[in-house]
Amino acid sequence: MPSPTDIIFKVEQIVKKACRSKANYFKASVWEDHFIPVVTYARKLAHKLKADEEIVMLAALLHDYASVTNKEWVEKHHLVGARLAGEILEKYHYPSDKIERVKHAILTHRGSQKLKRKTLEAEILASADAMAHLAHVHSLFHLAYSIKKLETEEGREFVLAKVKQSYQKLLPEARKIIQPKYDAIVELFEKKALG
Repeated sequence: MPSPTDIIFKVEQIVKKACRSKANYFKASVWEDHFIPVVTYARKLAHKLKADEEIVMLAALLHDYASVTNKEWVEKHHLVGARLAGEILEKYHYPSDKIERVKHAILTHRGSQKLKRKTLEAEILASADAMAHLAHVHSLFHLAYSIKKLETEEGREFVLAKVKQSYQKLLPEARKIIQPKYDAIVELFEKKALG
């Protein structure tokens, strides 16, 4: 069996290649604008909260893998992604108990799905995903206007709703880190009555 560091590296290469593929619905920038920030925040939170960094890193790398490999899987990417993560990790003879923990984190990372997170690593992945949305809000604009082709007001509402939904799934430690960005985004995007 390859070392955990080797497995993380190999998984990173698989995901990076999928992100840079012409078939990727979200375009190659999703690697830099979303995956790298999620991995960075996940690692930071795992270290701070003394979670299993190996599980967190693999889950962070694979959390949206299904979305970038097949446009048809976007709405159910948490379900398909958990399955694909298991298949990828099994090829490297990764321990089955750890595979289940990675799959659980991927399965429960979405704020729009009301699935119970049963591990600290799952909470960390959900928070890191949300933090990436808040810290890289420009990627939400890309999603709203370039990918979803929303009109101006629809796009503003979409971005604001995604920001608020992301904030709701944050761990308290994550909120402390990202609070100023969240406050600035909400202030900028909420419609205020002209007085």
